[in-house]
Amino acid sequence: MLNYHHLRYFRAIAKEGSLTKAAAHLGVSQSSLSVQLRQLEEHFGQPLFSRESKSLVLTEAGRIALDYADLIFQSGEELVSVLQNRPTARRRVLRIGSVATLSRNFQISCLQPFIGRSDVELVLRSGSLRDLLGQLQAHTLDLVLSNLPVRRDAETEWHSHLLEEQEVALIGPKRRGRKKFVFPDDLEDTPLVLPSLDSNLRVAFDLLLEQHGIRPRIAAEIDDMAMLRLLARDGAGLALVPPVVVAGELKRGQLVEYHRFSEIRESFYAISPSRQFPNPLVAELIKKASTHLSDKSS
Repeated sequence: MLNYHHLRYFRAIAKEGSLTKAAAHLGVSQSSLSVQLRQLEEHFGQPLFSRESKSLVLTEAGRIALDYADLIFQSGEELVSVLQNRPTARRRVLRIGSVATLSRNFQISCLQPFIGRSDVELVLRSGSLRDLLGQLQAHTLDLVLSNLPVRRDAETEWHSHLLEEQEVALIGPKRRGRKKFVFPDDLEDTPLVLPSLDSNLRVAFDLLLEQHGIRPRIAAEIDDMAMLRLLARDGAGLALVPPVVVAGELKRGQLVEYHRFSEIRESFYAISPSRQFPNPLVAELIKKASTHLSDKSS
């Protein structure tokens, strides 16, 4: 039978990353710990670790087992708390990675159905798409939010779930006493704040200007939507952004749209891998986020 000792030993190995460190931490022999781990893996019928260099790395089954082991030990702590008149609530963990250049407003809108829920603990991480996919593959993330889809490869079947598409616009502070902005004529003498050259938005925008024979006045090139928003608000130039990035400023009248491009769209994706044991909160998030975002844009 599965028992507390098996899980305690497994949990220690997972936390320490090696049999040697876990054995020293627990005060047992390495051989005894190895036997306990082997028995647990035989009981589950799944390998819980893979060996990489000199470390033990959790497999997908191992990550699931660790989540449950943490819950079981948490339940033990809750039992003590309840019997001591200190009740606590059990919470499920959802680990989300967001590409650093992604709009913070979009992230909040996407996560809104989960914010404030007493039964869910959100763990949020930010980084490059490459780093986040590595964490997703290592089972330390459940989902990645990105503005780019990911192609499947021989090693991993990535799923890029399209959550929303949004037209982009040139946005900036309201100009008093000036005639109505006309695209593309007024771009000749209008400073622009643009996404960096590796952005799909920038590629499409540059192509459009080339078709119109326009050489833009670029005030700044930035790979961070939050900084684009700040520079637009401070009047550094008209910023090329999806309106969701500056939704609050548009609503308050701090910023206005000068021209919207129906031919240039920003896409937002939730990326997940094929998993034998998916976190059930992932499907819930994708469904709720898609519905929530589509309702907001309609």
